[in-house]
Amino acid sequence: MTTQQNIGIHTFNTTFGKILGLKENGVIKAKSIRYARSERFKMPIPVQSIEFEDIVDKTPVCPQHISPLLERLIGKTDIDKFEANESSQFLTITRPEIIKENEKLPVVVWIHGGSYEIGCGDLPTSDPTVWVKEQNIIVVAVTYRLGLFGFLGGNEERPANLGLFDIIKALQWIKKNIQDFGGDHEHITLFGQSSGGDAIAHLMISEGVENLFQRVIIQSAPLGFRHKRNKMSSEFFRKTEFLKDEPDPLKMVEEYANFLPSFRKYGLKTSMPFCTQYGYPPLCKEEESLSKWKENAKKYNVLIGFNNDETAFYVKTAQKGIYTYLHHKILDKIVRKTTEFIYGKPTDIFAQNYAEGGGNIYQFKINSTLKNNYIGASHCIDLPLIFENREAWKSSELLKDVPWEYIQENGKKLRSLWAEFARTGKISDNSERPEILELRKV
Repeated sequence: MTTQQNIGIHTFNTTFGKILGLKENGVIKAKSIRYARSERFKMPIPVQSIEFEDIVDKTPVCPQHISPLLERLIGKTDIDKFEANESSQFLTITRPEIIKENEKLPVVVWIHGGSYEIGCGDLPTSDPTVWVKEQNIIVVAVTYRLGLFGFLGGNEERPANLGLFDIIKALQWIKKNIQDFGGDHEHITLFGQSSGGDAIAHLMISEGVENLFQRVIIQSAPLGFRHKRNKMSSEFFRKTEFLKDEPDPLKMVEEYANFLPSFRKYGLKTSMPFCTQYGYPPLCKEEESLSKWKENAKKYNVLIGFNNDETAFYVKTAQKGIYTYLHHKILDKIVRKTTEFIYGKPTDIFAQNYAEGGGNIYQFKINSTLKNNYIGASHCIDLPLIFENREAWKSSELLKDVPWEYIQENGKKLRSLWAEFARTGKISDNSERPEILELRKV
């Protein structure tokens, strides 16, 4: 377990303003810096400067549900440490405490997952402290609008993709200001998991992102859910129209959930009711997306992949419903089919299309090599490997049959490879691989 050392305050004197960071465990964290502001269903307006940025007590999050499933998967949420804020455009910067004079470190921008519905950038289970210290990088975690507030729209009063616009504003802020924190604004890698990876894939074909990033790492993006969503999104939009002027954002969150069962007719993708929406700025039409990725293939280096048993936790640990009565061989088949449909085949198509466009792209898969691990390499298993924080992950059912030493040993090698990619856009054939990883250049 990491011991605390040199706890104190560091002042960043930046062109944006004076920002305080907390020195602890060999890193400095400047938490919850506001990069933009917004009114409900309005475009984000960049914050140009601040008078003084103090250290915040509570982490701001977009209003959201607590997910019992994710609390089992990852760990309990201490809601007293968070504060709901409809204008949830904040970022947290983590950098090594000591860097050389005039040194410019590669920058990794973390885009969190959570089905475009829950989460925030700054969680204990995505604490980059170990990675930042080991690899001498800077990690910037972005919080953006979610759910009704950020990823459901259809007209001028309620535009689509506002959460995507938030992330773009964050990237513009990072490009402009990260040098004041020791970062290299010409070496920026976007890194996202689950819906965060899906968002990054769509940022690659968004308007207004020129020169904001050079590389992307996409983990477990549910690209199989991106297709033919217009009808479902339009129905969801109409049914929630009556909520647009509700003064209490938490009541809005409670109310929209009442409509979710009615969308089951749209199939598997209804498990992710919110998403980026094609045909609305800053995105193209759905039928143009593959050609757009191919067209942009030479702009960005890509590392993309998924876990071998992505859907296993949802299928094999279900506490009610049909899955609880099925034989394990049938459950294994369901896991294989759904993982292939949501993650595997769409990732293969994306990678092949990108390579055909002349892009530099690596494809990976994470496996479990443990005999007694019933759920294998399920969704989110990549997170503790990158964000090693034993205390944060101690109550996770995802890891209950996984020795922490296994996470540490494989995670250190994985973090090294991902940092190598963030520095160079490549992974050398001579770099050490963890035993759980399959990796190839497409």
